Amino acid sequence: MKTTTFRGPQAKSPKAHGKKILLALAGAGLLFGTLNASASPEQDRQNLLNFYSSKYPDIKAGNYIYGALAFDPDAMAQYNSIMDFPPFSSVVEQGKKMWETPFKNGKTYASCFPNGGKNVAGNYPYFDDKAGKVVTFEMAINACRTANGEEAYKYNDMKTMGTLTSYARTLSDGMPMNIKVQGPAATAAYEAGKKQFYSRRGQLNFSCASCHVANAGNHLRSEVLSPAVGQATHWPVFRGGENLVTLQERYVGCNKQVRAVPFAPGSVEYNDLEYFHSYISNGLPLKASVFRK
Repeated sequence: MKTTTFRGPQAKSPKAHGKKILLALAGAGLLFGTLNASASPEQDRQNLLNFYSSKYPDIKAGNYIYGALAFDPDAMAQYNSIMDFPPFSSVVEQGKKMWETPFKNGKTYASCFPNGGKNVAGNYPYFDDKAGKVVTFEMAINACRTANGEEAYKYNDMKTMGTLTSYARTLSDGMPMNIKVQGPAATAAYEAGKKQFYSRRGQLNFSCASCHVANAGNHLRSEVLSPAVGQATHWPVFRGGENLVTLQERYVGCNKQVRAVPFAPGSVEYNDLEYFHSYISNGLPLKASVFRK
């Protein structure tokens, strides 16, 4: 998801500045949101794909994994150049070391996942019927840690969970997103995440859809807004160098930008949101630990 920084003249009071931005964005059509409660998950995904393809027929759906870069050839060229020699490779290498270092009992993370953790991240989040909740990849990593006598990591700690997943998710690079919503309880969690995505919040009265559905591909000052489809495929990302950001930390940042009180990473609200957010990218290939502006 693209970062959009709201800035204005310093002489303006916060209240006046917020009102000015709100009016400007409303005039640009950014306060858009729609919620079709009767649609199935697959209908939701297809509706979004149809919306984007009708608005931008020259952009292939497979390019949505590049976010806003898909709309800007120059930015895409810069991305490719940076990814040839990524400045954050040492962080990913540290994550690899963490992944391969045995626990005190001699086992490793690979012992907790099918195929040693390769081509599994695209199956997350999934709904665990026994636990009655959505399980994210980070939750599975913590379950692995605690099952092997280690303490759980904090979901917002980029030096532990962030660094570890910067490598662990690359083991699934190229795997198509493969989220399943089966049964009433899973559907309820999906719908809760969908509601989070389309619900307006904060002083600016924005929803996720305000920027990333109706206005995907449009400019907000110097930034291009990315489409919601494809956004969940490439986390964590490195922003502006070695600034590591996970998907749920990005949710926190987005909520703060619209002046809303964010939920905690790992909360039911964000887990359900990630469930919906990931499902609508089904079929698109994963590519973790990439550069974003």
